[in-house]
Amino acid sequence: MNPAAIPKKDLFDSLPEEWPRDLLPGIQHQLQSAGQKVVVLDDDPTGTQTVHGIPVLTNWSVNDLEAELVTRYPAFYILTNSRSMTAHEACRLNRKIGANLKTASQKTGVEIEVISRSDSTLRGHFPDEIDALAEALDTVGCPYLIAPCFFEGNRYTINDIHYVAENDVMTPAAETAYARDVVFGYSHSDLKDWVAEKTNGRISRHQVAALSLKDIRSGGPKKVRNILRELVSGSACVVNAASYRDLEVVVQGLLEAEDQGCRFLFRTAASLVRVRCGIEPRTLLESRDFVTDNGYGGLFVVGSYVPKTTQQVKALINADRIMAIEIDVVQLLDTGQRAQEIERVVATMNKSICDGVDTVIYTSRKLLSGRDSAHSLEIGKQVSDSLVQIIAALDHQPRYLVAKGGITSSDVATAGLGVRRAMILGQVLPGVPVWKLGDEARYPGMAYIVFPGNVGGKKALVRIEECLKA
Repeated sequence: MNPAAIPKKDLFDSLPEEWPRDLLPGIQHQLQSAGQKVVVLDDDPTGTQTVHGIPVLTNWSVNDLEAELVTRYPAFYILTNSRSMTAHEACRLNRKIGANLKTASQKTGVEIEVISRSDSTLRGHFPDEIDALAEALDTVGCPYLIAPCFFEGNRYTINDIHYVAENDVMTPAAETAYARDVVFGYSHSDLKDWVAEKTNGRISRHQVAALSLKDIRSGGPKKVRNILRELVSGSACVVNAASYRDLEVVVQGLLEAEDQGCRFLFRTAASLVRVRCGIEPRTLLESRDFVTDNGYGGLFVVGSYVPKTTQQVKALINADRIMAIEIDVVQLLDTGQRAQEIERVVATMNKSICDGVDTVIYTSRKLLSGRDSAHSLEIGKQVSDSLVQIIAALDHQPRYLVAKGGITSSDVATAGLGVRRAMILGQVLPGVPVWKLGDEARYPGMAYIVFPGNVGGKKALVRIEECLKA
């Protein structure tokens, strides 16, 4: 049975005091001395939501990976978009990327650490794609480190329970709508049970260790290092964390364990990545940091169906300044009506943007599920392909472009805008990253805002529009 929701204050008041020392400077020094490059495989573009000043690639040829490994940046992301794929497709892709990374690392002599970044609400192809990646990198059997905490999105792991916080209430993840995902659903909030569930019992609950908050906050890096050193082949370890200081302790202990020869398979959300890469936090971006006023309207493209997104879209279309264009998904799935529906949306969108009006195009809000998970993914692909066609038909560069939802933002970037490499500038809201598109993209230098489906309050889209309006 899953635990009940609990007030955030009550749970946090019960925790030990944080570790007293700031460990990030020491982590940065250690990483600079090691010369290792961190490579983050991101199963949708939203994982760039805690970092800044590093690149994200949408391709993974050996030549491109070699070129990136020898740059001055401490890390880079590879956008795989594997959450939009079947498990078989995701595994094949991870094997390919893993093999290319291994070759590029050997040719350049640059040592790499590879992190599989996925959803902070536990949706994704675990353990399948991590196992496939391990095959390619010769790390099969290394223990899994499970760290889904994402503080900017109010996701915490405490007492091995993964929580989603909203309105100061901590709800166990399995009690949220995310756990009922038609493709990636699950039954357990206790991450030890979740690992057993997702591995179909290959790893039992009793084979899953944990870094507790008592270990982290009282024992510090030495305690973390000792626990990690004792992990056995084929096991897993849950990382509890309620703050970035907790993750600093974990990463310091992790680096010490790795210095002694330990190796791990990482399945994390976005918060651990920033600390593991030694990246300082930065303040939120303002419009002057990335928006060039060209006289045209800004554009929001919304494909995510999670309830949080639907609330945000309703608030945005109620704003008087916005031209709202709903896309009828039923017509997109009808081969006889699809072209006509796309043509209607494109014509309205282009006129609105040309007139300097901020515009939102969004899919009709009724979620259409398939016969099974593969059919549901295929429906999502057809809808995303339609959104790409619409973006490809833009007459003018919008002042900025916001893509809402992981699969939507990936497909719009790669297929709609031709992005191969972008720079992560920072975040416009907590957990909402901004990319600066590369010279090869359709609109070089344009601000591209990747808005996760499961992040932000009800008026988050309104806040962005107000921040970026001309």
